Amino acid sequence: MDIRERLAAVRRRIEAATEAAGRQANPPELIVVTKFHPADDVRRLAALGVTDVAENRDQEASEKAATLKELRLRWHFVGQLQSNKAKSVVRYAHAVHSVDRPQLAAALAKAVPAEQEKTGRGPLECFIQVSLDEDAGSHRGGAARLEVPALADQVAGSPGLVLAGLMAVAPLGSDPDAAFGKLAEISARLLTDHPAASGISAGMSQDLEAAVRAGATHLRIGSDILGSRPALR
Repeated sequence: MDIRERLAAVRRRIEAATEAAGRQANPPELIVVTKFHPADDVRRLAALGVTDVAENRDQEASEKAATLKELRLRWHFVGQLQSNKAKSVVRYAHAVHSVDRPQLAAALAKAVPAEQEKTGRGPLECFIQVSLDEDAGSHRGGAARLEVPALADQVAGSPGLVLAGLMAVAPLGSDPDAAFGKLAEISARLLTDHPAASGISAGMSQDLEAAVRAGATHLRIGSDILGSRPALR
């Protein structure tokens, strides 16, 4: 009942934000971040109509995806990803939202065609994670904005990969409207060379309204739906 009520509340927030932004014809997609929560919670979400879920650790994600295979959910990987995990991630992921360097793009480009030969999986949607921090040493991660064009060309030119757009996290303590406005500007420049890469993955529990105002197409919401994270095992 708690999950049902929280999910309904978040959907109402998204609907209200979408209406306020005049985006009823183009509402954002909800991705529920299920990291650290048990597979049973994911099963409950699926029963409530959720189709897209996200994880940020490969081991946990691969186990849940295998356990819940019959639900045919779309799994999104949203955490920092090591290149040596590419083979594992492409076995279950519909999309990777954290492509932030050429080495990772190359690893995914090698892993996806191999997996396609084995299983016939579809192409992997890739969002380039962009750093919105002025401080290059920020722990939030992501490619610098000047690195985006070359990385986008690499992803778009790789068989088996689809350049879906950009992803970012608003810097801690920042104005989310300003941060996501910056992301929208980077996205607009990306679209001049890659007009199909219109995705903007942005917005979490605390700042989804700002993300919707800035044109986010995918919202990654976790704690407001599933509650506080359980203690790490």
